[in-house]
Amino acid sequence: MKRRALPVGVLVGVLVGSFSLPAWALPSFAEVKAAHPTSETLFLDRHGEMLQRQRTDPSVRQGAWVALPEVSPALRSALVYSEDRRFYEHAGVDWQAVASAAWGNLWNTRTRGASTITMQLAGLLDGDLKAGAQGRSWTQKAGQAVWAQWLETRWRKDQILEAYLNRVPFRSELVGIDALSRSLFGKAPHGLDADEAAITAALVRAPNAAPERVADRACEVQQAMARAQGAKADCLSVRLLTGTVLRERRWAASEGDAPHATRRAWNEWRQQAGTGTRATPPQIRTTLWAPLQREAQTLLQRQLRSLLGRRVEDGAVVVLDNASGEVLAWVGSSGLLSQAAEVDGVTALRQPGSTLKPFLYAQAIAEKRLSAASLIEDAPTHIPTAAGLYIPQNYDRNFRGWVSVRTALASSLNIPAVRTLAMVSPEDFAAQLVRLGLPLREGGDYYGLGLALGSAEVTLLSLTNAYRTLANQGRQGPVAPLLASQRGAVGGSAVLDPGAAFIVGDILSDANARAATFGTDSLLATRVWTAVKTGTSKDMRDNWAVGWSQRYTVGVWVGNASGAPMGDVSGTTGAAPVWAGLMRWLHERQPSRAPSPPAGLIAQTVRFGDRLEPSRREWFIAGTEQPLFALGAGGDSGAPDLRPRILSPTTGTILAIDPDIPPAHQRLTLKAEAADVRWRLDDKPLGKGKEVQWMPWPGRHRIEIVNARGELLDSVRIEVRGAGVKTSARP
Repeated sequence: MKRRALPVGVLVGVLVGSFSLPAWALPSFAEVKAAHPTSETLFLDRHGEMLQRQRTDPSVRQGAWVALPEVSPALRSALVYSEDRRFYEHAGVDWQAVASAAWGNLWNTRTRGASTITMQLAGLLDGDLKAGAQGRSWTQKAGQAVWAQWLETRWRKDQILEAYLNRVPFRSELVGIDALSRSLFGKAPHGLDADEAAITAALVRAPNAAPERVADRACEVQQAMARAQGAKADCLSVRLLTGTVLRERRWAASEGDAPHATRRAWNEWRQQAGTGTRATPPQIRTTLWAPLQREAQTLLQRQLRSLLGRRVEDGAVVVLDNASGEVLAWVGSSGLLSQAAEVDGVTALRQPGSTLKPFLYAQAIAEKRLSAASLIEDAPTHIPTAAGLYIPQNYDRNFRGWVSVRTALASSLNIPAVRTLAMVSPEDFAAQLVRLGLPLREGGDYYGLGLALGSAEVTLLSLTNAYRTLANQGRQGPVAPLLASQRGAVGGSAVLDPGAAFIVGDILSDANARAATFGTDSLLATRVWTAVKTGTSKDMRDNWAVGWSQRYTVGVWVGNASGAPMGDVSGTTGAAPVWAGLMRWLHERQPSRAPSPPAGLIAQTVRFGDRLEPSRREWFIAGTEQPLFALGAGGDSGAPDLRPRILSPTTGTILAIDPDIPPAHQRLTLKAEAADVRWRLDDKPLGKGKEVQWMPWPGRHRIEIVNARGELLDSVRIEVRGAGVKTSARP
């Protein structure tokens, strides 16, 4: 049976007598504005400057509160004309519209003129008045009317319209004019024109209608407004625009300069707030420093553009404060230059190459196995392992003979590092790396001697923090949270001997010591005190530059997120320019002084026999100092042996002939210290000069150098293995 409607007079009595609300139950405009929810969180730097906007509520899309003057006049007019033409005349309920409307749709919110903007706002502010699946009940509609009248007595009209525009639901997940304007039209609300305003007004009445229906409704709004002004409206443009904007979403979920860092900061905030927290904070302050963040991003992108054509597109940068462990810059990718921009290069596992060597030498020095002046042979070597012979090579395929630890580390020579790891043992070195905070997945026996050359995988963040341990003379502490609210002193513990850490830093700051590999004018030589190490992984898949100054530790990785090898890009040509640029920027007006030596170190002048290296002043852990470093028994007497030596090959070298390679391409270069020598092979003349070429053949051989009088200066014994050489097949 059809339900009879109540007379208007009875309903008015209900409104007056049954829904009286106390004044304190009504929120003020200021309270509603202050409690405005948003799906967006603004991430700020340490000084309050905005770095990133990130959508953090996936259930709704709601932007910032928009003041009424910031809404275009076209939209204000279209909305009032479409939803409530007597908005500025009534007191919350349009009784004239109520009296003239049919009782069957009197309280239907879709009926223009019956449900006012103020009544709709009341329904948006009070959850009890929310419409159900069958619409609102008559008691809810009556409640809307009472709320509306209360609102009108305490709020101004401009406040009511402003709140309505910020709380009204539009299409799909979009709530509020800011989200709608940016998502559909790609602009702020103050920029909406007449066509866009008509579409917006149409979406209030039918938010999820088909595009054709929305276009029809927008056309009706335009025509009605035009008739009121004695004009005509052309609906063609609004119809074309409607079909376009309803198919797109132009408001990106994230935009700014620190997408990866803010993602981590958001996860930290959620952990701090608790898993049950659903509220989205409008702002989160981080420890990042916005100018530095942008400079790091700019330098990285500029460097990768300069490497165009060398098959490299990704990179990452992190900058830490030495004292606090706070993250000052976190660039996770190269952005638009990358095909995997979502991958965070700061936390991705990659092979570190030679950047692990400083920790290896620090451990050997701390254990008093070596000092900075100890001599290690840089020569071809074959090390038996369970998997077969391990034959390490230097990056440039050259060998330098006997070198000091200072030269070996600063010039990043591989073979001395492998020899040092053999002294320390892979298992003990792996344990040391774990104490430094590096996330090794396996033990030292798994990596073997290749661990000296970076065969394990680490993250840029953990590696940079490990270098921060060197900057802090052996004290290791965790990276501080990105949330500025958790800033403060971060504790640490001693995991490296402070003297060994100091000596390694002194070596890595020595431009002369690295000259053999990098030259004296490389990018690594900064105008202020810094210590730095580069590294390149196998097949040039990763390259690194990590180092520190008095206050900052900077880590840079360059490579491909896919793991694809680069084209002739090393640590010095890939990551080092970014590292050097950041150090230059950080210390443009801030000095960086060398650290003071800790207790237990001794400075002493040392000499090297056999003319191996120039005399210098060197640092030693007490008990390891000595004045002379030389080869052979005679070296210990303090009288250096000045006879020229054979630099390459060295005694014990084993060569293998490859039968598939033509003999002319397998010649061995013999090198001596001096040019005025004569070479002999198995007592037969071979040539003259500092270098000669020899095509090896199988067997054991004795190689000698003699002076003009035929006096023996030096000799080595080597072995050549291999079968006969195949001849090339002719076509």
